[in-house]
Amino acid sequence: MASSVPLTPKGSFPRYLEHLSGSGKAIGVLTSGGDAQGMNAAVRAVVRMGIYVGAKVYFIYEGYQGMVDGGSNIVEAKWESVSSILQVGGTIIGSARCKAFHTREGRLQAAANLVQWGITNLCVIGGDGSLTGANIFRKEWSELLVELAKNGKISEEAVTKYSYLNVVGMVGSIDNDFCGTDMTIGTDSALHRIMEVIDAIMTTAQSHQRTFVLEVMGRHCGYLALVSALACGADWVFLPESPPEEGWEENMCVKLSENRARKKRLNIIIVAEGAIDTQNQPISSQKIKDLVVKQLGFDTRVTILGHVQRGGTPSAFDRILASRMGVEAVVALLEATPETPACVVSLSGNQAVRLPLVECVQMTQDVQKAMDERRFKDAVRLRGRSFEGNLNIYKRLAIKLPDDQITKSNCNVAVINVGAPAAGMNAAVRSAVRVGIADGHKMLAIYDGFDGFAKGQIKEIGWSDVGGWTGQGGSILGTKRVLPGKFLEEIAEQIRAHSINALLIIGGFEAYLGLLELSAAREKYEELCIPMVMVPATVSNNVPGSDFSIGSDTALNTITDTCDRIKQSASGTKRRVFIIETMGGYCGYLANMGGLAAGADAAYIFEEPFDIRDLQSNVEHLTEKMKTSIQRGLVLRNESCSENYTTDFIYQLYSEEGKGVFDCRKNVLGHMQQGGVPSPFDRNFGTKISARAMQWITTKLKESYGKGKKCVSDDYICVLGISKRNVIFQPVADLKEETDFEHRIPKEQWWLKLRPLMKILAKYKASFDVSDSGQLEPVQDQNTQGEPAAI
Repeated sequence: MASSVPLTPKGSFPRYLEHLSGSGKAIGVLTSGGDAQGMNAAVRAVVRMGIYVGAKVYFIYEGYQGMVDGGSNIVEAKWESVSSILQVGGTIIGSARCKAFHTREGRLQAAANLVQWGITNLCVIGGDGSLTGANIFRKEWSELLVELAKNGKISEEAVTKYSYLNVVGMVGSIDNDFCGTDMTIGTDSALHRIMEVIDAIMTTAQSHQRTFVLEVMGRHCGYLALVSALACGADWVFLPESPPEEGWEENMCVKLSENRARKKRLNIIIVAEGAIDTQNQPISSQKIKDLVVKQLGFDTRVTILGHVQRGGTPSAFDRILASRMGVEAVVALLEATPETPACVVSLSGNQAVRLPLVECVQMTQDVQKAMDERRFKDAVRLRGRSFEGNLNIYKRLAIKLPDDQITKSNCNVAVINVGAPAAGMNAAVRSAVRVGIADGHKMLAIYDGFDGFAKGQIKEIGWSDVGGWTGQGGSILGTKRVLPGKFLEEIAEQIRAHSINALLIIGGFEAYLGLLELSAAREKYEELCIPMVMVPATVSNNVPGSDFSIGSDTALNTITDTCDRIKQSASGTKRRVFIIETMGGYCGYLANMGGLAAGADAAYIFEEPFDIRDLQSNVEHLTEKMKTSIQRGLVLRNESCSENYTTDFIYQLYSEEGKGVFDCRKNVLGHMQQGGVPSPFDRNFGTKISARAMQWITTKLKESYGKGKKCVSDDYICVLGISKRNVIFQPVADLKEETDFEHRIPKEQWWLKLRPLMKILAKYKASFDVSDSGQLEPVQDQNTQGEPAAI
């Protein structure tokens, strides 16, 4: 299985997990503060990774309270202890606010309890308060032990043996209020709950022409309010970090009545529970409702979402994030020395990184201080690149300037969807159209892909034409897999007829191939010498040049939800193995990541060839599993992973080999994975990346028009994507080398590095490369190289 061992940069030696040993180490894991969906996935990853490397792992029940009370609150965890918790919201080990831990006596008692179990490594999952507490405890540790020995509570040799405590934190908070990480565990799931409610409210509001004021959580942080406003196209949003300017009451009412005049049948206003005005006075949802009713006489309702946002099953994103962070936390503890400062495992773009806990907490507290001192611009800046970017894009997309205030560029920019439909395409089109109009361009929509382009199915598209598009699945413009090669002359003719100055292509691998064909034809057709940029949108996530594609998160959630239901159906029958076929062409992204998010026992993918011996070993593994208390299995298979080992073949093999031990069922998910409403991630990602593509187009048009030159160089035809931590534009010509055209996949794929993770968490031995992790990074330096990719 060659691709289990990923490549490492030249000149560096790969470090593998096998080089790290946990034998003799004891790790305590606790969840503290408010609960968040995905905490269980983190607990599961810590327990299983800890056991895998030979350490003992202990549950500390009820957070710090359990640590202080000791006794039955500290229990050794077994492999099976964390089975079937991946899909459960909240935290199975409980969480509590603990006053005793704030006192030295409480911490003394906690230290005595940990020493009793030999625990000198702590993995804390919670918010900034919980992590600060852990750091104080770490600093005091040696003094506490000396005092305990003096009082005769522990022996002198225990003081020497357990002389230091290592602490690693993971941030579990639905508010995403912790500086230093792009996403905290639970935020994505909370957005799922909010969007479910908004989508439901929109249908009833439309029926009655109502205005809805929605209050979402976020006492000190407006992230949930901001991203949900961005993802649903809300008319107005109130945040603690960015209060509305003086006279907002009148401005808001003017905006709402303008939207009604544009034939919009509903208004949505989103309020963070901690929303304030510039004088730090609270703005309540009731106050906003009263204002709208009094000034405009609109039928207005208030909905307060409350604790619904904390509940429900974690999304696929949160499960994968928490699993990655849990594994990284154990690796960090294995590598820690007495001098290692407490660190936080966090997400930067698409990379797990370690940051100094103290700096992150300090920065988080600085935001609150800036808000208290009414330095709101500083508060937004300190919140980080993700927050600031979201706020700027929301303002551009929500408020249209009057036509006489927009400087016209005299350029026509066309938008086209190509390939199979993917959820989030419409959000990307809406964003592109509105940013284009704000930049002074005339926006043209091309219907039905390159086929429609050749036939001249091209119309101007306006600001209000794309209202309400963010939450709609599929492709409203229509999309086809047809490539432009056959119609180059007709397409050149249409570009000339409609004076198209730039082209934005939103689509999957066909869009990429189409872009290559258009690029190659520039010598023959000078009309094609215009800036063109492609935004990847496909459930398969197989476009070279980007780690993510619009639509793949929605498909992943569909797979994860279906697997949850299937696993539940097996809990009654026992001893059953399910074989599930996913989409993706030759790209194993959905099968692999779906397997990680659903807790699968195996995932067969094309990128990692397998033979009959591998299938045999999987059957034996499942036979062993059936002897434990977990009597069900889940196996994912990518649709094109093997020509001969088909889903039917694997199903029949498992059925035959498992006779008398387990029975088998199969399920082909099919086009369910392409349908459905886009997930919050895909709406947000589609909106942001498409807005960035339009900014690029505007810059390129200014460059070429200022100098009156034709766009013939390669850097005028690009693919926009996310790579590790950065947003990058790569000339399509440069990406040719990185593409396996026969199998329609990139030659190197980042997620293959996470493949061993799925195996380890399913109790297989695997070679796991930990070369990327290791160094503590300063918080500020994260933004220095390249253009940051805050997702």
